[in-house]
Amino acid sequence: MSMPDYEMEAALGDLVVAGVDEVGRGPLAGPVVAAAVILDPARIPEGLNDSKKVPPLRREVLYATLMTCAEIGVGAASVAEIDELNILRASHLAMRRAVEALPRRPGHVLVDGNLIPRDFPWPATAVIKGDAVSQSIAAASIVAKIRRDRIMWDLAQHYPGYGWETNMGYPSKSHRLALTNLGVTPHHRRSFKPVHNILYQE
Repeated sequence: MSMPDYEMEAALGDLVVAGVDEVGRGPLAGPVVAAAVILDPARIPEGLNDSKKVPPLRREVLYATLMTCAEIGVGAASVAEIDELNILRASHLAMRRAVEALPRRPGHVLVDGNLIPRDFPWPATAVIKGDAVSQSIAAASIVAKIRRDRIMWDLAQHYPGYGWETNMGYPSKSHRLALTNLGVTPHHRRSFKPVHNILYQE
């Protein structure tokens, strides 16, 4: 199994390079969260990979390590912003906020996906499946995943029954059933079809 490496970052020479990735495009509930990470080439944690391929306990360890050895910015877009802008634009807004939250301005940003956010104020490269290619993007995917999971766990304590502590707001069978039985919360994305259909089935 090939792992992401630091080659794209190294190829940019002396520039400060940030990787940015977002988590939470698919869920029916909760914000979309992005992270931007500037790695120290001398202190890259072992085992960085796409967050979906890293076991949960290992993800926590990598997150804790990254907090001590990398520069990190986190940004989110709210459910209201998702419903107003659409999920792609909201994801890009979260990415921009994450880069803006970094302790220093990057000279170049590696963006996961096939699009650079509109009006992005930094030189950037879109990297398809970037979390499998670039260690900076992989690190960002881990930070974003942990941060978003924690938000959903907190929300689950206030809105029990939807299973957000395990499904993280994704449209699992139990989540869809809870939507039908318990109704729509303020944290549900009304622009998403399953939620919209329940609201307007009357």
